[in-house]
Amino acid sequence: MLDTKDEQSSRTRGEDLERLKKTTTTESTHPAPVKIPKSQRRGLLGRFTLVAEVEDPKDYSRSTKWYITFVVALAAMAAPMGSAIILRLRPTSFSGPSITNIAVALYMLAMAVGPLWWSSFSETMGRRTIYLVSFTLFAVWNILGAVSSNIAMLIIMRLLGGGAAASVQAVGAGTIADVWHVKERGNAMSIFYLGPMCGPLLAPIIGGALAQKWGWRSTQWFVALYGCVVLLFLVFALPETLKVSKPMPDTDSEEAVPDEEVLAGASSRQRLQQAAMKWTRMLKRWFVDPLKIILYLRFPAVSITVYYASITFGVLYMLNISLEDTFSKPPYSFSTIQVGLLYIPNSMGYFLGSLFGGRWTDRIMAREAKRAGRRDEKGRLIYRPEDRMRENAWIAAFLYPAALIWYGWTAQKGVHWVVPLIANFWFGLGSMLVFAMATTMLTEFMPKKASSGVAVNNFVRNIFSCIGAVTAEPLISAIGNGWLFTGLGVIAMASSVVIWAMRKYGPRWRKVMDKGLD
Repeated sequence: MLDTKDEQSSRTRGEDLERLKKTTTTESTHPAPVKIPKSQRRGLLGRFTLVAEVEDPKDYSRSTKWYITFVVALAAMAAPMGSAIILRLRPTSFSGPSITNIAVALYMLAMAVGPLWWSSFSETMGRRTIYLVSFTLFAVWNILGAVSSNIAMLIIMRLLGGGAAASVQAVGAGTIADVWHVKERGNAMSIFYLGPMCGPLLAPIIGGALAQKWGWRSTQWFVALYGCVVLLFLVFALPETLKVSKPMPDTDSEEAVPDEEVLAGASSRQRLQQAAMKWTRMLKRWFVDPLKIILYLRFPAVSITVYYASITFGVLYMLNISLEDTFSKPPYSFSTIQVGLLYIPNSMGYFLGSLFGGRWTDRIMAREAKRAGRRDEKGRLIYRPEDRMRENAWIAAFLYPAALIWYGWTAQKGVHWVVPLIANFWFGLGSMLVFAMATTMLTEFMPKKASSGVAVNNFVRNIFSCIGAVTAEPLISAIGNGWLFTGLGVIAMASSVVIWAMRKYGPRWRKVMDKGLD
């Protein structure tokens, strides 16, 4: 009897171990990516990429995903670098400081509008084609900017270059959403965001050194060269990441019949009508559909997330201009290169925010899903984008506005330069928490249109930065750094009501939005 019980117990333990082994194997097994043959790879020059395109980009190995994230972040650095590289430059043969700031503002405006088109096209043409076309244009426009003969030509070439390179601001976030699962996306998005955030920080250092040695034209040649290097990376190192989808059956009778047969049996009037309809669809595709992306702002979940990120981004550009204006004058009187180095504390804050902020939001989102008991039929957690805006957002809401006020008064009073720069470190850390959180949320509110959600964000935030670039210097002259950044800090703190609203109404807004998008 005892032997029978021992045998049953042993058999039960064996079955349990077998089940555990199967469960562990199932959880740890990563689906092998299904590679697409070279002849069938999508996107411009798709055959030349060294990383194979796969049917589902989320099946890539983690190392490949991080590699793709790195390449896209490298590309995302180009547009902000182009905007900030002339902040310290005064092309005296052309213009003065105010014209230079207007050139920066128009560049930001191009960065606001450009992604609407790039994002719209990327959802149908794919990411890779958009990257290659936009960076080819970026390199060409910057070469023409480097040989500009007057300020008007320089501003126009920079405006076109900004609109071209801004493709990555929206399409890059779409690429991150393509390859990363929701539970890991916050960390990946924050690392990707290091690219566009480090551009404005590295550019003044590089621009100051180049301009001091070879003049302002060298900065434009540098940006053009950077664009060419990134273009090579994109050609050979970035596969198409938009998931392969089955083509929808065409129910349009006009399209179902071959053109020759339609035209053969059609009258002249019918042929004209068909040609007119064809051109109407084409014009709608090129000029109307991209602007429809702005209509996503009708959803409160999108509009308040975009607003909060845009306030932060606009303040960032005003801070950049304040650094240039304040520390190049007495009592500091720093040289061009020294002023460029003042951006290092900000970059350290951005770097730390990227390392820990994204991973933090991923953990918060998983914690909230577990706390709410949200699981699907297979027992996997169901994540909600609004869960990313929790205690991390409240800490950021205090941190970066307080840093602004700290910076403003210490810079105005001429306190030792280390003190305002410590404030800038905390600004960088706090603002990075906001940027990474907001961008990730937007890709998750609209999972099928991830790049469109980020394009809306870029549209609004770059308008804010454009306004900031134009108004910063006159405001500093009129009321000083102290009152300017106190006012901005108060506005930023008041804007934190967004966090409360998202916590209270976010689930309801998301449901309404899901119905509206369907």
